[in-house]
Amino acid sequence: MADMWALTFDRSRESWEGSTGMVKERVPIPTLDEANDTRDASHVILKVRYAGFCGSDRGIWSRRAFGDMIANSLDEEHRDKRIFGHELLGEIVEVGSRVPAKYGYRPGEVVTTESHIICGTCLQCRLGERHVCAREKIIGISMDGCFAEYVKLPAKALWRTDISKIRPEVAAIQEPFGNAVHACQVVDLRGKSVAILGTGTIGLFATLIARGMGARQVIGVEPDPHHADLARRLGCDEVLTPGTPPADAPWASDTELIAQVRRLTDGVGVDVVMEMSGFHNSLNNALHVVRRGGHVILFGVKNGEARIEDFHRVIMNGLQLHGVVGRRIFETWHITRALLEHDGNGIQDAVWDVILEQGKGTIVDIDTWERDSFEEMIRTHPKVVVRFS
Repeated sequence: MADMWALTFDRSRESWEGSTGMVKERVPIPTLDEANDTRDASHVILKVRYAGFCGSDRGIWSRRAFGDMIANSLDEEHRDKRIFGHELLGEIVEVGSRVPAKYGYRPGEVVTTESHIICGTCLQCRLGERHVCAREKIIGISMDGCFAEYVKLPAKALWRTDISKIRPEVAAIQEPFGNAVHACQVVDLRGKSVAILGTGTIGLFATLIARGMGARQVIGVEPDPHHADLARRLGCDEVLTPGTPPADAPWASDTELIAQVRRLTDGVGVDVVMEMSGFHNSLNNALHVVRRGGHVILFGVKNGEARIEDFHRVIMNGLQLHGVVGRRIFETWHITRALLEHDGNGIQDAVWDVILEQGKGTIVDIDTWERDSFEEMIRTHPKVVVRFS
């Protein structure tokens, strides 16, 4: 059987708790075998061109996230090895027998993919809320992913991409860009003041998108000087540095930060807060810097319990809290395409020039991929892309 390079975790080789990172190794190339699995009739094989390294992948790398999902899915599959990765640009090289007639895909087409593979039959899917499917699988977490030269995916998850309009390195990261689009489409941002708490990769995308969707004022909150500089370059009017909460009260809001935001908004607070960091105190900061009747969009993930200060303020100030996950399938993808393909908004150029730094130190070939140097790359840059072909 032919094999390929892939980035993996193998629990027969290493324990989840006792390891970090990913292992580059040769694994079998996936195949379509309709005789033994009728589901393959609706699947395709993609040759991966580029794959983006996500914040979720950082959590996997450090073993801070998704361990249970990976272990449970491997149990279901009676396997020990998982190939990671869920952001990609690839070329279709083989299609199942039902794919051309049902989905219209043929070998040679360039596509990316929605990373949440939905069931289509649960209550949420039937109500059109497919982004919160009750039985979803996530590429690279609960099924094999795209940190590999080839990947097998259901045709229903694919999204055609015109690389004459979106450069391939940017096209490979439409999925996380879509996270930020989803967060920014919860509320009509036209004419609004917006605070983005945490300008990691998704927060940086959100800065661009909020501007593109008509926000009149964008305030970033970011402790890392490099990320703060990127946020300014991408359109934040101000980027504030939060203080460190006391060790005995990690949930405590930052009174000086709150005062700064109030000063920048005539004492009112912002119309919309996007909490993108997941830090415990950042949630309370969000609830304090938003104006009465404002919106708090919760995207940053924190495991375990959280403590909310002055809970009555949520009710008495009439705050509206929105939990955001993934992308609306496929509504968000249409908006993503429009934003990236638009010639005049400068968003695609900013992603390439500022976030991906024109490929300088942010793109690595799988042939030369090496664990220690890659770890330094993901520590240094907000977004890194692996080139497979």
